[in-house]
Amino acid sequence: MIHYNKTLVIRFSSVGDIVLSSPLIRELRQRDPQAQVDFLIKDAYADLVRHNPHLTNIVTPGRDRGLKPLLRLRKEIRQRRYDTVLDIHGSLRSRFLTFGLRGVRRINKRIIARAVLVHFKRDIYPLFGGSPGVAERYLETMTPPRVVHDDLALDLFVPTAAQERARALLDATGIGTDAGTVGICPSARHFTKVWPEDRFISVAVSLARRWHAPVAVFGGSDDRDRCGMITRKIAEESPGTRIADFSGTTTLLETAAIMDFCRVVVTNDSGLMHVAAARKRPVVAVFGSTVRQLGFFPVGTQHRVVENLHLSCRPCSHIGRSTCPRKHFRCMLDVSPQQVLESVFELVGRDQPPVSASSSIS
Repeated sequence: MIHYNKTLVIRFSSVGDIVLSSPLIRELRQRDPQAQVDFLIKDAYADLVRHNPHLTNIVTPGRDRGLKPLLRLRKEIRQRRYDTVLDIHGSLRSRFLTFGLRGVRRINKRIIARAVLVHFKRDIYPLFGGSPGVAERYLETMTPPRVVHDDLALDLFVPTAAQERARALLDATGIGTDAGTVGICPSARHFTKVWPEDRFISVAVSLARRWHAPVAVFGGSDDRDRCGMITRKIAEESPGTRIADFSGTTTLLETAAIMDFCRVVVTNDSGLMHVAAARKRPVVAVFGSTVRQLGFFPVGTQHRVVENLHLSCRPCSHIGRSTCPRKHFRCMLDVSPQQVLESVFELVGRDQPPVSASSSIS
């Protein structure tokens, strides 16, 4: 019998994967309000779970690399004597840390089905338990597994300090907090998951003009050149639009708090897409080289996914590539700004007044 009196959840990274783990954390707490629920995560991502009231402790591996720190961490895990370890990362590192422990349950990544879909374009997921989203796959590690009947609402708890900082930034940049902002997340880790910059510019300008709305551009520190260029182009094409580039200048929690004031977030398949979903923002996502069966479509909020459904070469990867292997990049180039705009209008209306800010705060 599996006991959840003292449970460790392992997911080192990255942004989207960690946000998608929140239904599992919530389910563990609901099963036993008095249980100890700990989370093992890299330091760089710890803020994403730090304020989650369903967690007891956060365990981090530290910043040192090499075998010795891993051995120390493995020893620490053993000394804590967990009843159950839910390894939802399923990496070599997580397997090393949990090797020989009892009560370890790992995510079913459906690797064979994924490989057949990517390399041979045949969907055999039904033979391996179907193709639920990643949040549901995390829940599968529990016994008995949770029966999913709802929309798998995601949690991302933002402290008061981050909310106050967000308001200050919105006021300082002139965007304000009228909750009518158009949010765009124009970057992603891999090239084949990035909709061309001119398309984002076109959509942002069109929405800003139609709604007389400000625009907020989101991204990480690695995205500053791209986000900065897109911000400048939007300002040039729509001189009266209030616009601010928050890439690389805000923490993940501050970004989440600023998103609370967005009427809609237009995004690639990225970690920030899941952050927006966790803050219950309407999301329009453009998917290129990846597809629904891989598990990363938005969940927990109103959303639309725009994709080219007429390509035999999709998916070409389960995580994205640095170049298009067919050299045509039609998965993204064939998605027009008008398609994305129509999806936005379907979701939030053509002339809808500003929405109220998210209430999913700690």
